[in-house]
Amino acid sequence: MRLDQALVDAAIAQMERRWPADEPGGAAAVYLEDGQIITSVGLDNFNDGVSLCHETGAFCQAYTLNKRITASVCVFRESARDRVLFLPPCGVCQERLALWGPDVQVGVPDGSSPAGWGVRTLREVNPYYWAPQFTEDGTWPTFEAHSS
Repeated sequence: MRLDQALVDAAIAQMERRWPADEPGGAAAVYLEDGQIITSVGLDNFNDGVSLCHETGAFCQAYTLNKRITASVCVFRESARDRVLFLPPCGVCQERLALWGPDVQVGVPDGSSPAGWGVRTLREVNPYYWAPQFTEDGTWPTFEAHSS
Protein backbone atom coordinates (compact mmCIF):
# COMPACT_ATOMS: atom_id res chain seq x y z
CA MET A 1 0.00 0.00 0.00
CA ARG A 2 1.14 3.48 -0.85
CA LEU A 3 0.88 6.53 1.40
CA ASP A 4 -2.36 8.28 0.49
CA GLN A 5 -5.08 10.52 1.87
CA ALA A 6 -6.82 7.56 3.55
CA LEU A 7 -3.73 6.92 5.68
CA VAL A 8 -3.43 10.63 6.54
CA ASP A 9 -7.14 10.71 7.43
CA ALA A 10 -6.68 7.69 9.74
CA ALA A 11 -3.86 9.46 11.60
CA ILE A 12 -5.88 12.68 11.92
CA ALA A 13 -8.96 10.76 13.13
CA GLN A 14 -6.85 9.01 15.79
CA MET A 15 -5.41 12.34 16.90
CA GLU A 16 -8.89 13.86 17.17
CA ARG A 17 -10.20 10.86 19.14
CA ARG A 18 -7.35 11.07 21.62
CA TRP A 19 -7.03 14.82 22.17
CA PRO A 20 -9.69 17.53 22.29
CA ALA A 21 -9.37 20.23 19.61
CA ASP A 22 -8.07 22.80 22.11
CA GLU A 23 -5.15 20.59 23.22
CA PRO A 24 -1.94 19.86 21.37
CA GLY A 25 -1.65 16.27 20.26
CA GLY A 26 -0.52 13.94 17.55
CA ALA A 27 -0.93 10.50 16.09
CA ALA A 28 0.48 8.19 13.48
CA ALA A 29 -0.85 5.67 11.00
CA VAL A 30 0.90 2.94 9.06
CA TYR A 31 -0.13 0.73 6.18
CA LEU A 32 0.71 -2.92 6.44
CA GLU A 33 1.51 -4.98 3.36
CA ASP A 34 -2.04 -6.41 3.36
CA GLY A 35 -3.66 -2.94 3.37
CA GLN A 36 -4.53 -2.90 7.07
CA ILE A 37 -4.10 0.45 8.81
CA ILE A 38 -2.76 0.61 12.35
CA THR A 39 -2.83 3.88 14.29
CA SER A 40 -1.07 4.91 17.47
CA VAL A 41 -0.30 7.86 19.70
CA GLY A 42 2.75 8.84 21.69
CA LEU A 43 3.13 7.96 25.32
CA ASP A 44 3.28 11.21 27.25
CA ASN A 45 4.96 11.11 30.60
CA PHE A 46 6.03 13.60 33.22
CA ASN A 47 9.58 12.39 32.61
CA ASP A 48 10.18 13.19 28.93
CA GLY A 49 12.98 10.63 28.85
CA VAL A 50 10.44 7.79 28.89
CA SER A 51 8.00 9.32 26.39
CA LEU A 52 7.57 7.62 23.03
CA CYS A 53 7.05 8.88 19.49
CA HIS A 54 3.54 8.66 18.07
CA GLU A 55 4.62 5.98 15.59
CA THR A 56 6.16 3.57 18.10
CA GLY A 57 2.97 1.72 19.02
CA ALA A 58 2.04 1.07 15.38
CA PHE A 59 5.58 -0.10 14.58
CA CYS A 60 5.54 -2.52 17.51
CA GLN A 61 2.09 -3.81 16.57
CA ALA A 62 3.20 -4.46 12.97
CA TYR A 63 6.23 -6.32 14.25
CA THR A 64 4.06 -8.30 16.68
CA LEU A 65 1.78 -9.30 13.79
CA ASN A 66 4.85 -10.15 11.66
CA LYS A 67 3.56 -7.80 8.94
CA ARG A 68 5.64 -5.51 6.76
CA ILE A 69 5.03 -1.74 6.98
CA THR A 70 4.81 -0.11 3.57
CA ALA A 71 3.94 3.48 4.54
CA SER A 72 3.92 5.68 7.64
CA VAL A 73 2.62 9.15 8.44
CA CYS A 74 2.75 11.21 11.63
CA VAL A 75 0.59 14.27 12.28
CA PHE A 76 0.56 16.87 15.04
CA ARG A 77 -1.75 19.70 16.07
CA GLU A 78 -0.66 22.63 18.15
CA SER A 79 -3.53 24.41 19.86
CA ALA A 80 -2.17 27.79 18.68
CA ARG A 81 -2.24 26.79 14.99
CA ASP A 82 -5.23 26.15 12.83
CA ARG A 83 -3.62 23.40 10.75
CA VAL A 84 -2.25 19.92 10.98
CA LEU A 85 1.53 19.60 10.92
CA PHE A 86 3.14 16.68 9.10
CA LEU A 87 6.18 15.31 10.88
CA PRO A 88 8.76 13.25 9.02
CA PRO A 89 10.14 10.38 11.09
CA CYS A 90 12.77 11.40 13.60
CA GLY A 91 16.12 9.62 13.51
CA VAL A 92 14.97 7.00 16.01
CA CYS A 93 11.83 6.25 14.00
CA GLN A 94 13.86 6.13 10.79
CA GLU A 95 15.95 3.45 12.45
CA ARG A 96 12.80 1.59 13.51
CA LEU A 97 11.36 1.79 9.98
CA ALA A 98 14.65 0.58 8.50
CA LEU A 99 13.56 -2.88 9.60
CA TRP A 100 11.17 -2.92 6.62
CA GLY A 101 13.63 -1.54 4.08
CA PRO A 102 14.50 1.60 2.16
CA ASP A 103 11.31 1.73 0.10
CA VAL A 104 8.94 2.36 3.02
CA GLN A 105 7.08 5.55 2.21
CA VAL A 106 6.89 8.30 4.81
CA GLY A 107 4.89 11.49 5.02
CA VAL A 108 6.87 14.74 4.91
CA PRO A 109 5.81 18.38 5.09
CA ASP A 110 5.43 19.99 1.66
CA GLY A 111 4.42 23.64 1.57
CA SER A 112 4.01 23.53 -2.22
CA SER A 113 1.31 20.85 -1.97
CA PRO A 114 -2.30 21.95 -1.41
CA ALA A 115 -2.62 19.18 1.18
CA GLY A 116 0.52 20.33 3.00
CA TRP A 117 2.25 16.96 2.78
CA GLY A 118 4.25 14.85 0.37
CA VAL A 119 5.70 11.38 0.15
CA ARG A 120 9.33 10.26 0.25
CA THR A 121 10.89 6.85 0.63
CA LEU A 122 12.96 6.13 3.68
CA ARG A 123 16.01 6.03 1.39
CA GLU A 124 15.22 9.59 0.23
CA VAL A 125 14.78 10.82 3.80
CA ASN A 126 17.96 9.09 4.94
CA PRO A 127 20.29 8.78 1.92
CA TYR A 128 23.34 8.08 4.08
CA TYR A 129 21.93 5.31 6.24
CA TRP A 130 24.76 3.76 8.20
CA ALA A 131 23.86 0.05 8.12
CA PRO A 132 24.81 -0.69 4.47
CA GLN A 133 28.41 -0.19 5.55
CA PHE A 134 28.14 -3.55 7.30
CA THR A 135 26.82 -5.58 4.35
CA GLU A 136 29.11 -7.33 1.90
CA ASP A 137 27.74 -5.48 -1.13
CA GLY A 138 26.78 -2.14 0.43
CA THR A 139 23.03 -2.73 0.10
CA TRP A 140 20.39 -2.01 2.71
CA PRO A 141 20.36 -4.88 5.26
CA THR A 142 17.55 -7.41 4.96
CA PHE A 143 14.69 -7.75 7.42
CA GLU A 144 16.39 -10.82 8.85
CA ALA A 145 19.67 -8.96 9.38
CA HIS A 146 17.88 -6.05 11.07
CA SER A 147 15.90 -8.26 13.39
CA SER A 148 18.69 -10.64 14.37
